[in-house]
Amino acid sequence: MKEQLKSIVDDALSQIEQSDKLDKLNEIRVSFLGKKGQLTQVLKSMKDVAPQDRPKVGQLVNEARATLEEKLEEKKKAFEVLAMKAQIEAETIDVTLPSKKPAMGHRHPNTIALEEVERIFVGLGYEVVEGPEVEYDYYNFEALNIPDNHPAKDEQDTFYVVSPNKILLRSQTSSVQVHEMEKGKLPIRMIAPGRVFRADEVDATHSPSFHQIEGLVIDKNITFADLKGTLAEFAKELFGEDTKVKFRPHHFPFTEPSAEVDVSCFKCGGKGCRMCKGSGWIEILGCGMVHPHVLEMSGIDPNEYTGFAFGVGLERIALLKYEIDDMRLLYENDTRFLEQF
Repeated sequence: MKEQLKSIVDDALSQIEQSDKLDKLNEIRVSFLGKKGQLTQVLKSMKDVAPQDRPKVGQLVNEARATLEEKLEEKKKAFEVLAMKAQIEAETIDVTLPSKKPAMGHRHPNTIALEEVERIFVGLGYEVVEGPEVEYDYYNFEALNIPDNHPAKDEQDTFYVVSPNKILLRSQTSSVQVHEMEKGKLPIRMIAPGRVFRADEVDATHSPSFHQIEGLVIDKNITFADLKGTLAEFAKELFGEDTKVKFRPHHFPFTEPSAEVDVSCFKCGGKGCRMCKGSGWIEILGCGMVHPHVLEMSGIDPNEYTGFAFGVGLERIALLKYEIDDMRLLYENDTRFLEQF
């Protein structure tokens, strides 16, 4: 047995020394130390050895295995050193070559428009406030004077998360206004930008997920004249100093009186063009005086405080300001489109 082990070790050491690549070294390892290797076969034949000789034979086998594993590892490291040296010699770097500039990203049109709107209102003394996108029915509808039988609560228009109709994906950022009013910290001057969700079909002007910017002012002696002056200033800052505004009567459950606001077409100056469809005016937002019932539900005395609210679609502003004719372009992440901004 001792002579057999010596013969196996000598043969293995000879093959290891003559090996010239890592693959050959792995073959030698399997040939001698693998499950069917020569040294493993010796261990399997231990049953034929006399019981009193087995410890000695086992020790010899372990010593032979340790010797082979040590030599294999030494040879492997030698191959790795040679491979690294060859790689370093092959990968010469010409430091005189110009460096590659990383591709720079571009701000999204929505981001540019939002920053512009926030700049305008922060300059007017407003605070930017955020709120949850997953909302209770109370904050999204009930506290905004929208009763259970109102069409806006139809499941075809609203994404409900928990039945029966208690938790939903907010359909408007007006819910943030309710949270702020409930805090009782008056006066309030805030805008609430954020993502909203409605069950709309995707087309050039609609999406099931889009962004709104809601504004709210609550204070003593606030009138509709304050609302008109604020939105007129906003329109001039956003679309140009010569921009005019026009208010048309409308209805919103949470404001009374309510109005929709048009701005004079900044493309043609009100003369009529493709952008304004020949009318000279472009609709941009809805607004109104906060309904007394909405104030009461949030714990504010409508006899002492009044306020106004308005809401504008962020995508609407981006489409108009940058003359984009299809809302879907804003969501496709086409770099050819985004690079223009």
